[in-house]
Parts: sequence; structure tokens; C-alpha cells
Amino acid sequence: MNRPRQDRRGLGRRSARGLYFGLILSVTIITTISYSHDLTNDTRPLGPATFSIVARDGAAGELGVAVASRFFAVGSVVPWAKAGVGAVATQAFANTSFGWRGLELLENGLTPQEMVDVLIRGDDDPGRRQLGIVSANGLSATYTGEGCLSWAGGRSGPDYAIQGNILAGQAVVSDMERAFLESRGTLAERLYAALVAGEEAGGDARGKQSAALLVVREGAGYGGYTDRAVDIRVDDHAEPFEKLGRLLHLALVNDNWNKAWTLFTRLEFEQALPHMERTAELAPEHAEVLYDLAVIRLAAGLREKALEALSRSLKINPKLRDQAAVDEDLAGLRNDPEFERMVQP
Repeated sequence: MNRPRQDRRGLGRRSARGLYFGLILSVTIITTISYSHDLTNDTRPLGPATFSIVARDGAAGELGVAVASRFFAVGSVVPWAKAGVGAVATQAFANTSFGWRGLELLENGLTPQEMVDVLIRGDDDPGRRQLGIVSANGLSATYTGEGCLSWAGGRSGPDYAIQGNILAGQAVVSDMERAFLESRGTLAERLYAALVAGEEAGGDARGKQSAALLVVREGAGYGGYTDRAVDIRVDDHAEPFEKLGRLLHLALVNDNWNKAWTLFTRLEFEQALPHMERTAELAPEHAEVLYDLAVIRLAAGLREKALEALSRSLKINPKLRDQAAVDEDLAGLRNDPEFERMVQP
């Protein structure tokens, strides 16, 4: 079976699935919220006072950032990450150049602490900056300027750094640390667990509005062209943690699906199968997921299980019958009476 694989996940070939998951990682949940604050006499807009965690999963080759704030679209300001290099959170009166400049410094061999020293030394307002950094080898650092609004501070250790400002108290970062260290699962799930723990400890003293979660891994993006395994944001909502959790579930479905299909297109069928089975566990009622589970099971030599997955898929979405009838990836099922019954209109 050495022919080129069809791009089942392409936006053109399968619009229903491609548009659904191609867009899902750029979803922004928006509702109208207005508020005011008067926490400082400074005439400039208050920066993204927030709490965040940057972290690494060395075994999975992943780096990530999770952040929440009473600030519009905090995900557009704070999180920065590059696979094989590191992750950075820049916040308080944030200097956003610290994100891309920090990654460049890490890529050039500086440690996280050396990176902080270089950035702060050349900054025009270092007392108002806050930073969290973790490198690809697990080194970390956190920095809180003396001018950050209370409560402000951070904690760090191997593979993580946690920091926040204008928080309800120190328990926000200490509870985040405990949740991250004690939780299990993917890096994205552990980052989310830490973020929720921070909110449950009081979070941002001003309230809640936005949250974001970014995880990078080499070649993890759609088609393997970027490193973004999980990239989700809630820019403006009364319950950003709840909405971020929903998006995280969809993002994990998508990430496992991408892993499976990338391996399938490389003809690595047995390696693709566990990732596709996991995708189906996460989305057991998604017709297109079950369809691709049938394809990969068949390629891995599991004919009966392929028929079972295809049957479930077509019951959920009968419109896939026409595609199944001519799909070359299901050619091995043709002339099977059960398959022929499934694809009949």
C-alpha cells in the first residue's frame, strides 16, 4: 500500500471537518463586558495584571504557557513559545518585545536567568515588568519588578515558572505550583489545572475576563508546518475558565487527530492507530473521527474493527456514505456484503 495518501484533513477536500477543526484552534469567545478600574495614579492604561505559568514536558518535547487576567485578550500579549527553544510569559506593564526577544536569546544559548538579566538591563521601566521563562532543557526563571502592583510575585522550579500581579494573594501562585506538580496528563491539561487552581485561590484581584493556553511541539501544527499543538484563547467572557476548558477538550481531540493522520500519511499505520483510538475516546460521537478511525484500523489490518467504526460513523452522519463508497482508503472493504449495505443510499 505504497501510494500517496489522500489529504483527508485538507480544507478543500473535506470542508465539514476541515473548517470545523481548522478554525477551532483560532476560536475566540466574545461577549460584551464593560468595567472600570482605578488601581494606580499612572495615566497610562493598566497592563495585563495577571497570573501565568510557563512549563515544559521533556518526555513529550512540549513547551507551553497558560495565562488568565481581568484584561481583554490576554492571550494576544502574554504567551510566547517556540518548540525546541523555550516559553515566555511577559506581563504586568508588559514589554511585548520580551517575548520574541527572549526566545531569540534562549535560542542563542542564554539561560532563562541570563535572558532576564539582559532584557531588564536594557529596559526603560524594569520595575514594572514581570516575566516567566522556561527553556527547552527545563531551566526556569521568574522575575517581578519592585513596581508591580500587589500582590505580586512568583515561584519556579525545574520545568516551570509561575508568576502573577494584582492577585488576591500569594496562595494564587502557590496553589498553581501544587496543582501543576501533582496533576497528571498532557502538558496542556496540567497547565489548565494550574490555571484553574490559581482562580480558585482568588486569581486576579480585579476579577476575570480572558484566558489563553499555548503548547508547542516540533511539527505539531496542521500539516506539520508549524509547532502549535494547542493554541486557544477566550478573549472576553464572564466565565473564561469554563470556556477555555471546553476549547481545550476540542484542541486535544484535534492534536491527537493530527498526530494520527501525520503518521498515517507516512504509511506508519500501527504507530498511527493508538493516536486515532485516543481521538475516538475523546470524541466518541464525532462522525468524521470515527470514519478516520475506520480507515486507520483497516490500514493496520483490523478489518472487523474498521467495519464497526465505519458503521457508527455512517449512522451519525449518513452523508458520508457517498464518500465511503468511492474512498480509496476504504478500497479493502469493497465487495464485503456488510460494507456494501452500509454505503447503500
